Order: sequence, then C-alpha cells, then structure tokens
Amino acid sequence: MEAIAPRRGTTVWVILITSLASFMAALDNLVVITALPAIRTDLGGHLEDLEWTVSAYTLTFAVLLMFGAALGDRFGRRRMFAAGIGLFTAASAAAALAPGIDGLIAARAAQGVGAALLVPLSLTLLTAAVPAGRRGAALGIWGASQGLAVATGPLVGGLLTEHLSWQWIFWLNVPLGAALIPLVLRRLAESRGANDRLDLPGTLLVSGGLFGVVYGLIRGNADGWTSYGVLAGLLAGAALLVGFVLWERVAAHPMLPMRLFRDRAFSAINAASLLMFVGMFGSIFLLSQFLQGAGGYSPAEAGVRMLPWTGMSLIVAPIAGALSDRVGGRPVVATGLLLQAVGLGWIATRLSADFVYGDYVPAFVLSGVGMAMYFAPAANVVMSAVHPREQGVASGANNAMREIGGALGVAVLAAVFTANGGDVLTGAFVEGLRPALWSGAAAVAVGAAVALLIPGRRPASAVVARSEGERKVDVAA
Repeated sequence: MEAIAPRRGTTVWVILITSLASFMAALDNLVVITALPAIRTDLGGHLEDLEWTVSAYTLTFAVLLMFGAALGDRFGRRRMFAAGIGLFTAASAAAALAPGIDGLIAARAAQGVGAALLVPLSLTLLTAAVPAGRRGAALGIWGASQGLAVATGPLVGGLLTEHLSWQWIFWLNVPLGAALIPLVLRRLAESRGANDRLDLPGTLLVSGGLFGVVYGLIRGNADGWTSYGVLAGLLAGAALLVGFVLWERVAAHPMLPMRLFRDRAFSAINAASLLMFVGMFGSIFLLSQFLQGAGGYSPAEAGVRMLPWTGMSLIVAPIAGALSDRVGGRPVVATGLLLQAVGLGWIATRLSADFVYGDYVPAFVLSGVGMAMYFAPAANVVMSAVHPREQGVASGANNAMREIGGALGVAVLAAVFTANGGDVLTGAFVEGLRPALWSGAAAVAVGAAVALLIPGRRPASAVVARSEGERKVDVAA
C-alpha cells in the first residue's frame, strides 16, 4: 500500500513537525561535543571513552536506520515516527540521570535507536506531503533545521555545561519530545511503503554487518587496529554485508532492492554522503576540543567561536534547497563539498601553538557555507532518484551512510591525531590536529569529485516512469 489520503494537517504542519524532530536528533550528534571535557571531569574516562560517548549514539543510529525505515513501511510511518520520538525522549532522560560513564554510553545507544526510527521517517513523511517541483524548498527548510542543530549544538552544549551542568544538554530534549508526540498523532497522515513484509534475514545481515564494521572502527584506536576484536569486527561485518547484498539480490521482498544502485544518482550521492561526514564530523569532534584545550576557552566560549562555521547552515541551507529545484543537486552538492574541503585545508595551514582566533574565522565561514550547501540538495537527490514507494528505504540507506561516515570520521581522524603526537589530556594539539584535518579535507574533496557523477537535473515524472519500468522488469524476471 502506498500513501493513505491525508486526514489531518497540512504541508505546513508536516514541515514543522518533521523539522523539529530532525532538529532534536541532529542536535544530539553535536551537542555533546563541547561538554566532553566536563563529562570527563565528572564521570572519568580517556579519549576512547569520549569517542564512545559520541559514537554509541552513532553506532545504533547507523545500524538500525534501514530497519527503522522498514518498520515504518510495514506498521505505518506516522506510528513508528511517534514511537521513535518517544524512545529518544526517554533515553535522553536516562542520559541526564546516568551515574557513570558506562550508563551514559548505554543511554546514548538507546537515543540512537530512537533516532534510527524518527530520522528516515521524517524525511519520508515530508517528501510524501510536498509536490516534486517544490520539494527542494521544503527540504531546504528541513535542512535548515539540521543546520540549526549543527549551528547551535556546540553553543548550546557549551552554555548549558558552563552555566548549569552537562546533564541539561539531555534534559533539553524531554519537553520538546513530549510536545511533539501528540502533534504527530493529530496532525500527520498515516502512510505505508510498498513492501508490507519485514525482510528478517536481510535485517539481521545488514544490522550485524553494520555493527561489526562500525564497532571495529570505533574500537580501533583504543584496542589497536590489529587486535583480535577489531579485526574480527571488521572482517565479520564485511562478510555479513556481502551476504546482505547477495541475499537482497534474490529475496522476494528485499528491504533494500539492489537495483536502486543501478541509478547513478543514488549510488553517487550515497558515496559522497559517506565521505562528507568522514571529513565534517571528525573535524568538528577535534576542533571543538582544540578551541578549549589550545585556545583556553570555556565550553560556552568555544561554542560561540564555532558559529562562523556551524551558523552558516541557517543562512545557506534554505537557499541551497531552493537552488537545487532550479539547477539540480549535482552542482550545488559538488560545489559545497569542494568549498568545505578548501576550508578544512585552510584551517590546517593556519594551525599554530600561538593561538589567534581571528586567523581561523574566514576558513570557518568557508567550511560552513560548503557544509550548508550539502544537506537539502543531497536529500533532494536521494528522494528524486527512487519511486515514492521506495523513499523510506532510500532515506534509511542514505542516513546510514551518513552515520557510518560520522563514526568513521571520528575513529580515523582521532587515530591520525594520536598517531602524530596529539593528546587532548595534555593539550598537545597542533602536531596531531594538522594531519587529521588534512585527512578530513581529502575525504571531502574526493566526495566532491564523486558528486560530479550525479546526472544532471531530470523531471520527476521521468524518475517515476523509469522506476516503474524497472519494477516491471524485476517482476517479470
């Protein structure tokens, strides 16, 4: 069954509710960054524990994104969207009440489960409610909400940590989540995807594979990249993912039809998304601590000084979304990633033990403009590349690539940082941070090159017709 005719709400309500929910989930990717030194002081831990505080959220988020999208297709997108908000809200309260670092990491993992439900379904619900010709503008608003989360995450985390306590970065979600649930149930129309059967073998294979790979990436720095546990996770995860691909090619009701990757736009934007998040997320993870460690700023002051980078999303994301309606996603995404790569390289060249904040502002602005040009156009490319009935699984797959990229970025850039003498505990930043940022810039630059493989703009009607034709061929086979 495809979408059920709307009984409640309007497009405005859909945009508002899905944007607020996405804001809440995106905020928790970054709000914890500027609070990490305070969390370490209060609960203890080393660099690998700080990585887990960030990556426990990323791990469960990435592993379960496609399963969350599949649950929405099977049991109703509105229903599972509300369930995801409820779980995320409860887990946020648990994080605020955590008595130790292990409890905090467990609560962050539960937050990731809730986010894995609400994020892909927010994009699906929004896309279904907006005509294709105006989708870029609507996604621009949705992207601006994520940009707002990126912009305010380090600042909110810093302000709350400095003036109240780090626990308030999680309490903040509770009233927002509690207010959203009744709005979802009253204002959004229910819809389901084309596949009303859960692909349990595919779910187990992809979830296990993603868990193994992301776990190995996260533990690589702490345990050593040649340790048994890390190698077992990476190899077993890779094997399970290969098994997932083979299964999906023959499954009667696949959770992720492999024919989607025949579409050059779908394949290219997913690869570009992975690389973008490697460079962006890993760099922000290290730079926020650099501002506090080398710059000597408080958490709130560090958050304010990240605004020239993160705040650009508020201004640029809506413009980039509307622009993608006119010229297509390829030039906007590719240009944005190139600008971000140049900005990261610029920061790396300016790094010095004699910290002068003004030296970094132009590069922060350039990186922020580039990052903001990615979000909405990338989402538009993903949703335009598939049939409307497959947008849920497409959204889940793309968000999974982003989160895997974020985990990979934190793990790899932190590994480069420490391998070159960086140490957040002693304040030794510059020698380790410079090669780490160059690594992030290289990843984003490759992402820009990959984005150029996205085909030029094509009418939405052509996308639907092509998808239907492929569907008939698959059925006949």
